[in-house]
Amino acid sequence: MSNRIKVVVAGAKGRMGKEVVKMVLGDPELQLVAAINRSPEAIDVGSMVGLSPCGITLTDNLEQAFQDHGPDVLVDFTRPEIAKQNVQLAISYGVRPIMGTSGFTQTESEGLDKLCRDKNIGGLIGPNFSIGAILMMRFAAQAAKYFPHLEIIEYHGDQKLDAPSGTAVKTAELIAQNREEIRQGNPQEEEMLEGARGAYYNGFRIHSVRLPGVFAQQEVIMAASGQSLKIRHDSYERASYMPGVNLAIKKVMTYEGMLYGFDHFID
Repeated sequence: MSNRIKVVVAGAKGRMGKEVVKMVLGDPELQLVAAINRSPEAIDVGSMVGLSPCGITLTDNLEQAFQDHGPDVLVDFTRPEIAKQNVQLAISYGVRPIMGTSGFTQTESEGLDKLCRDKNIGGLIGPNFSIGAILMMRFAAQAAKYFPHLEIIEYHGDQKLDAPSGTAVKTAELIAQNREEIRQGNPQEEEMLEGARGAYYNGFRIHSVRLPGVFAQQEVIMAASGQSLKIRHDSYERASYMPGVNLAIKKVMTYEGMLYGFDHFID
């Protein structure tokens, strides 16, 4: 089918990358054309993810994959330092980047937006592709108009490198759009241990928990006199992100410029 969207997956052997490979191979509207990994192996990526062989093996040369296959979309779940090189390379080849890697700032996304528009392509930086997480962020931002005193607590496994998470940062940015900066807590409070009150953002605090066995959860705790409101989302497995990644691949073909946040696709 020549009208299928041709996809390259970077970080294909990682835990998220494998889920993306499986999702792409299972969708008749998508065509996996290359799977990139820092350590290439002579292994069929279909077999690698528990499906039938697909004839594609791991490679470590992203630029060669762009030259050989002329893909439409790059889905990147690598490390921040790698992803920031990959996104520039993708745009230079006119390949639409979907970046699931944490570490991109709003300022960086604005610079990438210009590059995408110069190439007449779309792109997406998605701190979180879970539809439930997007709704959690949206509900929290709406509630902040009425409950401006709040804190964010996010939980991830102990192998996660960045803190706070991209989801927590995006949540904080959305909340800040609907609330004046209020410095919370007692004006005379004193941290007896550095960092006890968490990271400061726009007057409220963000707390990052890193423990083995934890996958991905986040809650926004809001309080007012005599009442509290908790908005929480829990992800239990990486497959929960795949409907969002699938939607992003198809949507990125329809616009120009770099979007920051998967929430742009949720009506």
